[in-house]
Amino acid sequence: MAETLGILVGTDKHLDHVINLTEAAQTKGKEVEIFFSGQGVMLTQSADFEKLVGKAKLSVCDESFRANGLQGDVPGVGFKDFATQARNAEMIGSVDRYVVF
Repeated sequence: MAETLGILVGTDKHLDHVINLTEAAQTKGKEVEIFFSGQGVMLTQSADFEKLVGKAKLSVCDESFRANGLQGDVPGVGFKDFATQARNAEMIGSVDRYVVF
């Protein structure tokens, strides 16, 4: 089983770094899980967000998404991937490495 990198994105900055890290990890054969929370959910509105689709398991904090006035679909994020902070806690417990932006 491949090692897994977990990424928590809590800021609306550095999407380019998240994308580059995800691509580098994937190149090295790692699986990647990303949880967007707080202001990080704003990155789901960037055109570059689609660069993560298919390269990582993407989850979005539903509460943060709504609190920031967002609604609608997000590329690569299914209905069940809009989750609570419990998803983040599960990710922390299951990944080999964890990075926070």
